[in-house]
Amino acid sequence: MDPLRVVEICAGAGGQALGLERAGFDHALAVELDPTAAETLKLNRPEWEVRVGDVADPDVWDPAKFVGVDLLAGGVPCPPFSIAGKQLGANDERDLFAWAVELCGVMRPRALLLENVRGLSAPRFSAYRQHVLDRLDELGYVADWRLLQASDFGVPQLRPRFVLVALSKDDAPYFSWPEAKPVGKTVGEELADLMASGGWRHASHWVTRANGIGPTLVGGSKKHGGADLGPTRAKRAWAELGVDAMGVADAPPPRMAPKNFNPKLTIEMVARLQGWHESSWTFAGRKTSKYRQIGNAFPPPVAEAVGRQIAGALRHHGEPRVLDDAVVHDPVYRLLRRSDDALTAAEIFSRIGGELTLDEIQLRIKHLTRDFDMYPESTDGENAFKLGNFRAFVGQDDHVRHEYLAQMRSKVS
Repeated sequence: MDPLRVVEICAGAGGQALGLERAGFDHALAVELDPTAAETLKLNRPEWEVRVGDVADPDVWDPAKFVGVDLLAGGVPCPPFSIAGKQLGANDERDLFAWAVELCGVMRPRALLLENVRGLSAPRFSAYRQHVLDRLDELGYVADWRLLQASDFGVPQLRPRFVLVALSKDDAPYFSWPEAKPVGKTVGEELADLMASGGWRHASHWVTRANGIGPTLVGGSKKHGGADLGPTRAKRAWAELGVDAMGVADAPPPRMAPKNFNPKLTIEMVARLQGWHESSWTFAGRKTSKYRQIGNAFPPPVAEAVGRQIAGALRHHGEPRVLDDAVVHDPVYRLLRRSDDALTAAEIFSRIGGELTLDEIQLRIKHLTRDFDMYPESTDGENAFKLGNFRAFVGQDDHVRHEYLAQMRSKVS
């Protein structure tokens, strides 16, 4: 079979790229903002075309040159949706999710794959998700979201990722989400050989202590901190597995390290826990940069599992299925988007047939005001609402994102 071609944006150090490669995709292009992560891609796949810079900068690459590519994929920035941040969504200058969706109108890929943090699946972003689904439908795609756990795909880590897959209407009937195959190894079992590689006499004892799945590895950003394994709760969870999460080690424990000593993980160990089983994969940069590249990646086994399902759909493997009706993520958004009139919360409640309580509707309206222009009116003393434009960056020349990036370039990752 001829290989399928993928353009990957926000490619990072290659976690998603490696998984898609295993699934049968050839990279027509990879685009990455961080020069060190881009250098990692070039070191490991010198045959790929890698562009370095802001993915939305037309001087970096021209999407129109890749019209009809099989797959457009990316792990766009997560801070706009992270529960560890302010969840600014469309008002976050780093948000590229909506822009990536708009690329489908330019490039007309047969499929789209975007992954992000679990926060995007929260009720706070129900209207944002609904906008994405409706926009993709307008562009001729059938789209669906799914929360995938890395531990279901051979990664000994609690790492939920919220994944969007969209396919052309001809290909979509052949797509199904990958089946979960829960990991069989604990952190200790996964790292046993690496932890013993320095001769530590008690490595086998440590393996019995590290008898569970690790919490999510947090790569962090250039703005915050160095190489440690996550916030306070995560550090406590690592400690219960016999791991010192306060930093990353330069080498495995030496032969004479104490029996109940909690070792730090090395870069190679962190990569293994993220699903990088290729010891030949070289990470560019210094230790903190390497850790950040690994910790922010989409685990290769998860990317591979989703990629294989997309590849099968593009090749029309199996029997086509009858597509289910699309899940409505936000009936309030949908109603306001289609209404020519401003509506009160009570009118919305009566029109959506009791799907949500009045309090839930008022909360949805509050969320809408954060991502969309809203035009409040007064109707018989009650506030009524009319939905305006989506505030997210979708390529506007005058968007505040351009000024932010120009001023904060060294801190954006």
